[in-house]
Amino acid sequence: VQLVESGGGLVQAGGSLRLSCAVSSRTFSGNTMGWFRQGPGKEREFVASINWNSLRTYYADSVKGRFTISRDNAKSTVYLQMNALKPEDTATYYCTSRDRVDSGGYYYRELDYAYWGQGTQVTVSS
Repeated sequence: VQLVESGGGLVQAGGSLRLSCAVSSRTFSGNTMGWFRQGPGKEREFVASINWNSLRTYYADSVKGRFTISRDNAKSTVYLQMNALKPEDTATYYCTSRDRVDSGGYYYRELDYAYWGQGTQVTVSS
């Protein structure tokens, strides 16, 4: 299973970015997908997750109302639309996938996920 993120970059505070994660997996359409991030000097933290049919999404309180996670199972791709970006959103963002079909619970721990992308850098200037 390979996950390849794209869409990171440098943006001013208040701006927007859309991250994409292309997944090579035969079971993509059945797996919960997630986004995590790791800021400078910080531990990696949960950002958002989405279940297989997009009916269940979960967000960290810090991004709720600003970020939207979505997926296109036909394209095996998951997205993270980030609006109203703040300097504290500066981090490397990682796409991640569970390794089993599930009903879409609240999976917010790193150990809930099996596969990870290489990360894409997002830098928000003030």
